[in-house]
Amino acid sequence: MSRTRNRLFAFATIAAIFAASQPAQAYIGPGAGFAFLSGGLVLVGALFLAVAIVAAYPVKLLLRAVSGKGRIKGETKRLVIIGFDGMDPQLAQRFMEEGRMPNMKKVAEEGVFSPLNTSYPSMSPVAWSSFTTGVDASRHNIFDFITRDPCTYLPVLSSSEITAGEKALLKIGKKEFFKRPTGGIRLLRKGKPWWTFLGEKKIFSNIIRVPITFPPEKFHGASLSGMCVPDLKGTQGSFTFWTSNAAQAGPEAGGDVLMVGRDGNTLRCPITGPADPGGSKPEPMRIPMKVEVLEDDKRIRLSIGTKGEEQIVELGMKEYSDWITLEFKSKHSKAKASGIARFYCMGTKPEFGLYMTPIQIDPSNPAMPISHPTVYSIYLAKKLGPFATLGLAEDTWALNERVIDEEAFWKQSLNIWQERRLQLFDALKTTRKGSVVCVFDGTDRVSHMFHRYLDPTHPANEGKDTEWGKDKVAEIYGIADDLIAEVRAKLDPKRDRLFIISDHGFCQFKRGVNLNAWLRDHGFLVLKDTAPVDEKTGKQISRDWMVDVDWKKTKAFSMGLTGLFINRKARERDGIVEEGAELFEVKRQIKEGLMKLEDPTTGKLVFRDVFDADEIFTGPYVFEAPDLFAGYVRGYRNSWNCATGSCPPEVFSDNTKSWSGDHCIDPREVPGVMFCDRPINTDNPNLMDLAPTALRLFGLKIPPYMQGQALFGDRKPDPEPKLADRANAEPSSPATADAKEEVA
Repeated sequence: MSRTRNRLFAFATIAAIFAASQPAQAYIGPGAGFAFLSGGLVLVGALFLAVAIVAAYPVKLLLRAVSGKGRIKGETKRLVIIGFDGMDPQLAQRFMEEGRMPNMKKVAEEGVFSPLNTSYPSMSPVAWSSFTTGVDASRHNIFDFITRDPCTYLPVLSSSEITAGEKALLKIGKKEFFKRPTGGIRLLRKGKPWWTFLGEKKIFSNIIRVPITFPPEKFHGASLSGMCVPDLKGTQGSFTFWTSNAAQAGPEAGGDVLMVGRDGNTLRCPITGPADPGGSKPEPMRIPMKVEVLEDDKRIRLSIGTKGEEQIVELGMKEYSDWITLEFKSKHSKAKASGIARFYCMGTKPEFGLYMTPIQIDPSNPAMPISHPTVYSIYLAKKLGPFATLGLAEDTWALNERVIDEEAFWKQSLNIWQERRLQLFDALKTTRKGSVVCVFDGTDRVSHMFHRYLDPTHPANEGKDTEWGKDKVAEIYGIADDLIAEVRAKLDPKRDRLFIISDHGFCQFKRGVNLNAWLRDHGFLVLKDTAPVDEKTGKQISRDWMVDVDWKKTKAFSMGLTGLFINRKARERDGIVEEGAELFEVKRQIKEGLMKLEDPTTGKLVFRDVFDADEIFTGPYVFEAPDLFAGYVRGYRNSWNCATGSCPPEVFSDNTKSWSGDHCIDPREVPGVMFCDRPINTDNPNLMDLAPTALRLFGLKIPPYMQGQALFGDRKPDPEPKLADRANAEPSSPATADAKEEVA
């Protein structure tokens, strides 16, 4: 099976480009690179795979009956876990009390509702990896969305790696013949998912859009990859916006904003796709598109493709198109790549504005593997219709850059929610035994982009609507609650078990802190003599990705959303800090200095704690981790330019972007939620407890390396808290005055 599928993969990789102008898209992730998979071969392979599965099924049933594999020995026949990314326990409690979440309130009354201790650091790729494996970041090796390459100091995606290459089977002199691709895609998360353990006992699992499952892993079950699936261009989500308004052209990050001229009622808006794999230079493939303005500027017509082969699409103002298939063809070879996108017209007068979502990998003809088996995404697309495949599908950066508005973002989020809902109910219908896990991202994305509406004093409110979206966070929680009513109607309480969880909670993000600026001001980060100088302050500054840093004089730097790296001799290319006493002293000085840091506008301390990786982690990948982690109090976070590794003149800045809520702070401040339809054995559950709980429910032994404990049956007494445990002790700090005010 694996050899057959490998023969189908024809890889031609487009490397990610790290430039100073490269965007901090969504979660500050640069492009993951891209690999093509021949579309025709995928369909042929999928057909043969489907036939083989049907033909082998009677034989499998006979073998299972003889071997006993697949027979569930535990107390549960089916485990259903619904994930609502970013659902906050304080907000959930408030909305239950207000009557907005009656169905989850009923689950809480029958079983349990509790804050759920999150990972450290408290961000989605880290937390969901702990859910998947039952261990912390030092054991699964995901500490952020991005990390730095210690050999180059440039950012790399933490979750996956794409490599390219070719090998000739025959060489005659300098000529090479019968070349075959040697590149591939590799998942960088370590540890075995709990559903793989179930699969080894032939217990089937259906895993839908759980983050950090790209590329998909092989196991006895089906999976659709989630967070960190790239778009067709190889980025983590690059929108396109065509406009006649020169003032909108060229946003800082996130996508392409292209000026177009209007000839009467006609505009030419070519669509740019991935790089042509047959070209000698990285030239993108393009599809022509003509836009005609109709009916007194109230509707538009899109003609997509070359003459004689056009797709004609009509849509009105503030209206999304259906998913449109875009087929890009190489000028130099027979290579093709199929993607899908939606279009949304923001208006035609006085200025024209047309938004196109990031071009998603087509699930019915995937250009790279996004599901296991490959046929699974094809099956879903053919049965339920095309759907978003991008890991970060809700286009937060288009709203951040204000090329779309809150209404467009809300409509997009609901479209994606409905697609996910159909996938979940198909899984419940077809998976009668085993486990079903489905993660909905809308709760997280709406919270990020609409959290400012909950606080009239938020700096992001200036110049923006403060009325239209003021109830949207509550609405998305209500939509989640409606989903639970539908799910429970399809469950048998005698044989099914239901969990509702989130990976972390939420708070306001009002002020950004640039740790690199603080490190520069205190002598830990040194810039080159050639670095630019800010005219107002006279301070040296650095552009994105640390390009102006003098590494031979720098002791520490920050990149990503919570981490600080020490420039260690044993690890970084130009490291200067010796292991042992010097390393300990540098970390001590930085921690003590940051713990005294006050916001000059309020006089308040901004850190609840600064965590030393060597003290909070004991796993084998501590050496790969940031050396210190920033544990902010509510309202603060690494600034946008800190996350991209720049060094501005000032340490503090107001967060004025629509991305106004966040959770990358001290994890004790932002626990997730857990609902279960029966009581559990602790008042202090942890996200790592879900993996051993799943194994226990199906009668499997829990591997001794898992750090979580099963939530049913006997539970070992909690040990004396180590510093590692303290990061997740005090499961909620809703007790703090700031948190109470925020929720109220």
